[in-house]
Parts: sequence; C-alpha cells; structure tokens
Amino acid sequence: MNNNLNIDPKKANILVVDDEAANVRLLEKIFNTQGYRNITSTENPTQAVQLFRERPSDIILLDLNMPKLDGYGVMDQLIEETHNKLPPILVLTAQHTQNDRQRALDNGALDYVTKPFDANELLSRVRNLLDVHMAQKYMRHQNEILENKVQERTRDIYNTRLQVVRCLGRAAEYRDEETGLHVIRMSKIASIMAKAAGMSDEQCDLMLNAASLHDIGKIGIPDSILLKPEKLDAAEWTIMKTHTTIGAEILSKDGSELMKMAHDVALTHHEKWNGTGYPNGLKGEKIPLVGRLTALADVFDALTSQRPYKEEWTVEKSVALIQSESGQHFDPALVTLFHQNLPEIIKIKEQYVESE
Repeated sequence: MNNNLNIDPKKANILVVDDEAANVRLLEKIFNTQGYRNITSTENPTQAVQLFRERPSDIILLDLNMPKLDGYGVMDQLIEETHNKLPPILVLTAQHTQNDRQRALDNGALDYVTKPFDANELLSRVRNLLDVHMAQKYMRHQNEILENKVQERTRDIYNTRLQVVRCLGRAAEYRDEETGLHVIRMSKIASIMAKAAGMSDEQCDLMLNAASLHDIGKIGIPDSILLKPEKLDAAEWTIMKTHTTIGAEILSKDGSELMKMAHDVALTHHEKWNGTGYPNGLKGEKIPLVGRLTALADVFDALTSQRPYKEEWTVEKSVALIQSESGQHFDPALVTLFHQNLPEIIKIKEQYVESE
C-alpha cells in the first residue's frame, strides 16, 4: 500500500474533457493561475477513459454536448471502468434545462455549472468537491492502514498459535515413543481426506493443525500405562481410553475455530462407525466428520509405521484392512475417498520417512 498519500487539493489530478479547444485552454489557465499543476486535458471524449486509466483523476470537468461521444456516454464508460466508484465529476455545459441538469446528476455528476461560467464560482465548486474527495481519500487510506495492521497482528497470533499446537502435538506423540513425523503424516493425510470430502480450503487448513492434537490427552496418562510393553489389563485399558476426554478437556478452554475442531478431533477419533468405539459409543454420522477423518488417517499411518511393539505393514496390507473395516470402524464414504486419493497419501508417506 502507498503510504505517500497525496491529499493536497493543489496537487490533485484534474482531468478536463471538452471538445472546444478554447474552453480547454481557458480552464488550464484558470487552474494554473491558482496553483493547480496536475492538469490533463483532451478535446476527444473517446480518450477520457484511457487518460483516467493512465492517471486516475481526483476530479473530472466534463462537457456534455460533444461529437462522437457525449458527456453522458463518458460517464457511462467511467462507471464501468471504476465499478461505479466515480471520482467527483463537475459538468460544464451550455445546456440549461432542468432535464439536462437532472440527467447529468443521475448519471454520476456531483455538480453542474453552465457556460459561460464565472471563474471564481467554478474554482469554489472545484475546491469544495476536492476538499470532500481528499478527506474521503484520507479516511479510506487510514482505514486500509488500520485493517492491514489488524490483519498482520491477527496473522502473527494465528502463526504463534499454530506453533504451539504443533509443539503440543509432537510432545504427546513423544510420550508414547511415537515420532513427530507420525503427527505430520497423519495430519497431512487427514487434510487431503478433508479436501476430498468437500471441506473448504480454510477448513482443510484447520484440519491439518487440529489433527495434530488428536492424542494430546496422552499427556495425562501415567507412564506405567502409556509405556507398558505388555498388553494392558481391563483396568489399565479403561484409564488409557480416557486420553480422549482428557484431550477434549485440555482443548475446551479456547473458543477459536481451530481449538473447537481440535476438541472434536481429540474426543471422537476413537469412535467407530458401527458404534463400538469410545468414549461415547457414537455411531455413524453422529460422529463428527473431523473425528471420522482423523480415525482413518491415524490408523493408516500407524499400520504402515514401525513401532517398538509391531513391525511396519505394507501399504497393500494396510489398505486391505481399512477396506475390511469399511462400515465397521470407518465411514464407508470416506473409505471410498481414501482409495481415490491413495496415490497422494502414499506421496506423504514417502516424503516424511522415519530415519533409521
């Protein structure tokens, strides 16, 4: 944005459009005498829009009765060029009827002076129009500056929040000996699936970051359970399952769209399509879409990744399991989308490979 805003009326860009050369010269002389220096003029009305395009005008003095294209036609072209955001137009004409004045004003003119005109009156009208226009120009400029500052500050806050979110997500994974790359992969897979499911770009970006917090509740699970190498007993498994509600509680204190989505992800990513999941036994579409998406992305990446307690599965074997769980663990529609987007999902797996 240009910070060197010109709001000095004497430096205003003035465009004169009149087919009479004598009128053009007279107007140029009047303005020059009063210290106006940025004057552009033409005797050819068909050039008006091009001249305006090359040097946007702060005010236009426009004759009405001209050959090839009259003043009304010039105003119509300017309306189209500016998307109905015309600069002040002062009509100069020998036509005196009320209908002419009304038509000019209806077409976009702000003021009307009849020929022959008094130079002092004309200058007063031009000065008044420019004072208002420059004041409006200044206010728009200030609003743009304020809006840019607000957007910059909002962007800084958002980026800071994302960094915190990503760090928290990685911290949760490190606690149970998984790696931060799992968080990255499954989040990107969830985002790909979200796009395929019809979510907007903005929602997909939220999904990318919210999914990384799916296991944040593991922070509240004792190491004796979280890191136990053997199979958990019934009591331990009950405690382990509470990582969903713990995560939801952690994320419930922030009302932002990101944290609302992360809350739903943390709470519902272990729910199953057939209602046998936890913590609430939700079934079918009662499970939020973001939870269904995360469940699929999380399981696929976990299956195809090596862990201390399991070997890495092949993509083919993992895809076969997911297909067998369509309508049981997973939303059948999402399984179909998963197959359709498998090449892109595999690219994510290849891009973020675990180090040996």
